[in-house]
Amino acid sequence: MVAAFLKILHPAGSPTDHQFEQYAAYAIECRRRVKEQMNKRKPDDEFAKINLSYIEANGREIVVFCPESKDAAATQNPRRKALDEEAKPKRPRASGGNSHELITVHQPALQAETLEQAAPTLQEQHFTIHYGATGYSYDSIIAPYLRDAKTVVIEEPYLRITHQIQNFVRFCEAVIKAGTIKRIELTTGYDNDTPLAEIQEKLDDLQQSLLELDVVLDIQLNPNLHDREIRIDNGWIIKIGRGLDFYQKPSSWFEVGSSDLSLRKCLETKVDIYRAN
Repeated sequence: MVAAFLKILHPAGSPTDHQFEQYAAYAIECRRRVKEQMNKRKPDDEFAKINLSYIEANGREIVVFCPESKDAAATQNPRRKALDEEAKPKRPRASGGNSHELITVHQPALQAETLEQAAPTLQEQHFTIHYGATGYSYDSIIAPYLRDAKTVVIEEPYLRITHQIQNFVRFCEAVIKAGTIKRIELTTGYDNDTPLAEIQEKLDDLQQSLLELDVVLDIQLNPNLHDREIRIDNGWIIKIGRGLDFYQKPSSWFEVGSSDLSLRKCLETKVDIYRAN
């Protein structure tokens, strides 16, 4: 890419040091973007050393970052953990054994100017979803309370069969639409009849797809878990009596409501939304 820039932009002469460094930084940013995605998808550390750099004319080493992922922990240091494995501290990565002064630079992403609108005041809620009612989705119940949140903790003991895991996928979709969530922590239960290997395979797929959106999914197992609870790091707690599984099974997967949960008939359950003391 650098050679192409030189041929196209300087066919009859040499670039300045500053121009050459700009071309190098752009080419390295493109290459790093590929390495970052390969590192998130690979289950081992083959592409873990994602830092790429060049040496300025004055001898300084410049590490180039992609502006959209520079501060995203899920991209810079993705977690690689089995469903039932204890969390392990991450090893810092070596930047290389050279004596150059090391600084980091990146091009700031352009931001559109938007007018801030006054957000509605959130209030505690306690209500019952009646049997056969519609209009209740994870978006409508949870989304308003995700304002400025970074982490969502969910305790859901029953993620054992396919439709329960699908419910959790839809919950994650509702959560990441908030645009600020960077971490989802799930604690779920199991018993002797729970097909852990099958569940792990499905949750691994979800974990990987969330990583590609720079959201970390942390999974813990607790065989004694029974109660359901959703805790948001902005102080709100949401309790749904039946947990995520409060929808009726459609009589046909080709009827209205089979895909859109806001149109799906519900089972009866209570919902309590309140602030932590």
